[in-house]
Amino acid sequence: MKPSVEIEYCPGCRWLLRASWTAQELLTTFEAELGAVTLRPSEIGGTFRVTVDGVQVWDRKTAGRFPEMKELKQAVRDQIAPERNLGHSDTEERQGEA
Repeated sequence: MKPSVEIEYCPGCRWLLRASWTAQELLTTFEAELGAVTLRPSEIGGTFRVTVDGVQVWDRKTAGRFPEMKELKQAVRDQIAPERNLGHSDTEERQGEA
């Protein structure tokens, strides 16, 4: 069974568009590796949290900011396909491994 990503977002903050864009980016990048991306409205204000099979890879409150897409893709990759090189979305160190 392929891994699933859940994006929990604050509907009161109007973050549905950010969450759906994030889902689109992850599905485009990891279309062969992911089984699903789920958007879940949070009952807790200010929430923007991303998990992979229940493992938290990003929390806006903990980080104090939204993730850059590059770093979120790296965090998801590290959970679902650590051997995969992300090309231009990867760190300089990992790009040299390609």
